[in-house]
Amino acid sequence: MDSFAVVERDVRELVRRRGLDPTTDAASVRRLVDEVIAEYDERTLTSTLPPLVDRREVARSVYDAVAGFGPLQAYLDDSSVEEIWVNEPGRVFVARRGTSELTTTILTAGEVRDLVERMLKASGRRVDLSQPFVDAMLPDGSRLHVVIPDITRQHWAVNIRKFVLTAHSLDELVALGTLTAAASRFLEAAVAAGLNIIVAGGTQAGKTTVLNCLAASIPPKERVVTCEEVFELRVPLPDVVSMQTRQPNLEGSGEIRLRRLVKEALRMRPDRLLVGEVRQEECLDLLVALNSGLPGMCTLHANSAREAVTKLCTLPLLAGENVTHSFVVPTVASCVDLLVHVARTSTGHRRVTEIVAVPGRAEGDVIETADIFLTRDGQLTRADGWPPHVERFERAGHDLTTLLGRDHVDLVTRAVMG
Repeated sequence: MDSFAVVERDVRELVRRRGLDPTTDAASVRRLVDEVIAEYDERTLTSTLPPLVDRREVARSVYDAVAGFGPLQAYLDDSSVEEIWVNEPGRVFVARRGTSELTTTILTAGEVRDLVERMLKASGRRVDLSQPFVDAMLPDGSRLHVVIPDITRQHWAVNIRKFVLTAHSLDELVALGTLTAAASRFLEAAVAAGLNIIVAGGTQAGKTTVLNCLAASIPPKERVVTCEEVFELRVPLPDVVSMQTRQPNLEGSGEIRLRRLVKEALRMRPDRLLVGEVRQEECLDLLVALNSGLPGMCTLHANSAREAVTKLCTLPLLAGENVTHSFVVPTVASCVDLLVHVARTSTGHRRVTEIVAVPGRAEGDVIETADIFLTRDGQLTRADGWPPHVERFERAGHDLTTLLGRDHVDLVTRAVMG
């Protein structure tokens, strides 16, 4: 048995004897590791035990194995790693700055299963033959997704999307180059004015980060209710209630879907509703909530702002045969105000590529849109569109003349006056 195995065995035995919980007694486990290593060093002087080559590395590895997530913990601690996934025990990948790479980490099938069970422990969620998919949140906020055979061909597929909140406000997005200062000022005013905003984009484009930054601009006196599949939103306000979905139990009952959360949120006196991501028929409930006068924001997978509008008109149809385009299209046109599209560049950087307004008019199945900011020559620049609800900006104390330029406001004024 090598030195690492001996130290790990002794630490695990002492953890068991002292009744420690490695997930909650991290400091105690660290002290215990140091004690065992110090004792091991003394034993090597009078026994045939091999000496420790790198005491610090052994301490870190043993702690990760006992209280962390084993060989994957180093990637979770590495701030440059954005995502980790395991296709099979011998093929562990990570993504850095949007680029994937195969690591040298080799696991066994048993280690993968043990790690997943440990990761799911804090969330109370499970994965088995009756529930072969699972979404859960790790203690550090990272999002875990697991699929097991026979849904996968042979091995457990594990994906960990780290919660790396690179920005907490629109100003920080500007500093990162995700957004221009002019667009940031406009979005901040739009949030304060209570416009309904959809953040659209592809996978890993930064939609949740942008939504978090928009939420930071919500007036502090508002009561915010959030609905998500897994907790990811971080709203820095004093009056916030966060809810997440729940999987069915072993008997197949007790499931709480996102539709239910949106409906329940309306009974909680919200001033603002945030939905982490709209994927299915819950889009209908969101539109009904927004159409009732409740300001809200959410994220949506789409390749462009125009495609996001189309998807918003399609997803509610999944709610039932009695939901028709003739109802959905005018509802989307009347209750969605702005679409912010985010994309990831070839270098892995996240950029807001367009900000599009929905003036509220529809012709048949086609909803009119107006470009407020567009990307030209790689830069987000002012277009010739304008936002709806000019009066809300004025009530919130924001001057569109300053935000968008006098020429555009004159167009708005003429449009409003007929």
